[in-house]
Amino acid sequence: MNPIRNHLIFCLIPLGLVACAIKAPENASPEIPVAWKNAAAFPSASAKRDISRWWNHFDDTTLNHVISDGLANSPDIASAASRIRESRARRNEEASSLLPFIGGSTASNSSWLKTRGLSEVSDTRYSADLNASWEVDWFGKNRSSVEAASARIDAATENFNSVQASLAAEIATAYTNLRANETRMMVLRNIVKSREQTAQLATWRQQAGETDSLESSQALSSLEQARAGIPALEQAIGQGKNLLSLLCGREPGSLDSLLTSGKSTIPYPARSLAIGIPADTIRQRPDVRLAGWQLVAAVANSRSAEAERFPSLNLTGNLGITALSAGKIFNPQTTGAGLVAGITSPIFDAGRIRSNIEALGEAQEQAVQTYRSAVLTGLSEVEDALIACRRSAERLEILEKATQLARESDQLARQRYEAGEIDFLAVLDSQRTLLGLEDSLISSRTDRTTAYIRLYQGLGGGWSAAS
Repeated sequence: MNPIRNHLIFCLIPLGLVACAIKAPENASPEIPVAWKNAAAFPSASAKRDISRWWNHFDDTTLNHVISDGLANSPDIASAASRIRESRARRNEEASSLLPFIGGSTASNSSWLKTRGLSEVSDTRYSADLNASWEVDWFGKNRSSVEAASARIDAATENFNSVQASLAAEIATAYTNLRANETRMMVLRNIVKSREQTAQLATWRQQAGETDSLESSQALSSLEQARAGIPALEQAIGQGKNLLSLLCGREPGSLDSLLTSGKSTIPYPARSLAIGIPADTIRQRPDVRLAGWQLVAAVANSRSAEAERFPSLNLTGNLGITALSAGKIFNPQTTGAGLVAGITSPIFDAGRIRSNIEALGEAQEQAVQTYRSAVLTGLSEVEDALIACRRSAERLEILEKATQLARESDQLARQRYEAGEIDFLAVLDSQRTLLGLEDSLISSRTDRTTAYIRLYQGLGGGWSAAS
């Protein structure tokens, strides 16, 4: 017996993917913690919480429309749905091996015979045959193949769910980045307007003889430097809109009217997100469920291969009819039947069956390790997202205070410059500081929203069985 079978499907029992319990080594499954390590700031939720449409919690109707459009029109979603239908057809093909095969044929044969009077007489015979064959599944080889095919249907279904969850997260992330760049553009245009006023003032002061040309040149240089950032942001915004169209399975520009109709602010996540325990998350994540069903299929394939070592019973039968005229073809006297039973057993196959069992046993071991990896990846992604949510919120709070102070400092510096109390270098320094902090603040808000998107995805949200 292959030692890989000792692993079997230990990890699928908590997911409800199998009906019977199979013993497994204690170290075969990764240990799932009782609670999240970094969830101190998040309240706990019951296992029945619904995060299938988590993007609704961001209170952005445009985001909701874009994700709904993507889930309805994406080629990736259509391809994943097609794989489900293909898997069902493959299962039906495998299931046909459990039933007898029945075939039939009809024929007529004519010949011409010469009589003693040298005349020709035709001799026509009519025949019909009905034959059947059936391999009795003594040791479950065919049943195991059907079980493997059925598990592949469930794996294809979970792949569809996984594609849904990933696509929703990708669209939300791309949408957040687009809104972040639009916010940067708004901030930059305000800064350009402010620097235009400062440059104009510097020019007037030079013309009045209060300052030399250096101050005016510095003000104009600062203005052009700010203006230089506009084309790059326009490029990023245009490419961001095209990316969203691509993710939604639409041609470039098809979403522009929708994207410009709503608010152009960065989506704001819900202030309090309730999360469940790790075991609930593992049950919810479609990638883990996918790996589980792939393991079920691998186990069934191994069982089918092992059954090839044992004898098989084949039953064949036929029903033949031969008559001299078409009208007598259904006469019972013209009918003959036969039934043959045969047992076949492998005697010498040059190690083919043994090698196939070993290969499928290793494939099963790979499926075990793939499942272990999926569980560990799920736990790690949630912990990483929890850390990112907490730290990005802390950084955002600090940057909001710093940016507000920088805005007040910049306003005061411009007022003192207009009053002639300070030179332009002090104004230039305050402008640079403010621009850097404004960009950092936007990046921090983007990081916080992205962290929540990853957290929802890590918790297994973004799909539902009804969709």
